[in-house]
Amino acid sequence: MSSPVYNHTNNKRLTLIKAPFSGGQGKGGVEDGPAKLIEFGLLKDIEALGWEYTVEDPLSDFDTEEMKADKSDVFGNCKRPSMVSKCCEKIYKSVSDAYATKSFPLTVGGDHAIGMSTISAFIHNNPDGGIIWVDAHADINTPSTTESGNLHGCPVAFAMGLEIETWPPHFKWLAELSNFVKPEQITYIGLRDVDAGEKKILRDLGITAFSMYHVDKYGINEVVQRAMKAVCPTGKTPIHLSYDVDGIDPMYVVATGTPVRGGLTLREGLFLVEEIAQSGNLAGVDIVEVNPALASTEMHIVDTVNTGLSIARCALGDTLL
Repeated sequence: MSSPVYNHTNNKRLTLIKAPFSGGQGKGGVEDGPAKLIEFGLLKDIEALGWEYTVEDPLSDFDTEEMKADKSDVFGNCKRPSMVSKCCEKIYKSVSDAYATKSFPLTVGGDHAIGMSTISAFIHNNPDGGIIWVDAHADINTPSTTESGNLHGCPVAFAMGLEIETWPPHFKWLAELSNFVKPEQITYIGLRDVDAGEKKILRDLGITAFSMYHVDKYGINEVVQRAMKAVCPTGKTPIHLSYDVDGIDPMYVVATGTPVRGGLTLREGLFLVEEIAQSGNLAGVDIVEVNPALASTEMHIVDTVNTGLSIARCALGDTLL
């Protein structure tokens, strides 16, 4: 039996999952992303588009500042594995609970380390589903390939169970899941800063990936159609969209942790969300790496946060006409 298609016209119940998390990398401020999105009108936008919603705050019991300050939280080259694991396990449960109640999970971060929990929960609840990962970076480093040790560069590898024997022991809950993401279940859009070790993983596993070269060559519509076909070949299975705002060029999104020039235009970045949403198969969304602290002007904050809000609106059915 195939998984249900989450068509916006049939089911407009949403769970907003706040993930004020910065443990996957060293820069502060990204934990303020969810609050800033809400301050700028996220809840009003959800209501205006006709969605009923509840708000979950799975990290509310954690002192994340104290956890991040723990210098002993290392394993090999991996930084803050205990913090990342504990927080991601909580987020995983919130996303799974949303699926259990047939609610659309919209997870707002926070850094992209939380993607290991959101896409793992998606595949666990939708084993025939597919994932589209929009990002400047592949985030598929393993403990043996990551140079920085920052786990926001590793969530896809963890969700896929890659090199599981090298994982920090803190991730036992993730290692014991019955479903890992398979190579054919994920595709990328917008890549332009991929580590050598990540390139080898992508090639060895045959993972479909569309870099900015492909966007330039084929155009964004063709890339989106190919991406959806890759992860949803029948057109009838659910899709999860994990969206790092640094997929969009820093000309439009300045307040993010690892900006890379030469990215998607704002319209390309929104079109791809609109197109996936209009397929009727969109089952969940992450919006991550909005970091107000990295803005040098108030307008940079406004531009970046409003881009995040635009992504959310497009995912929830907003159209230009």
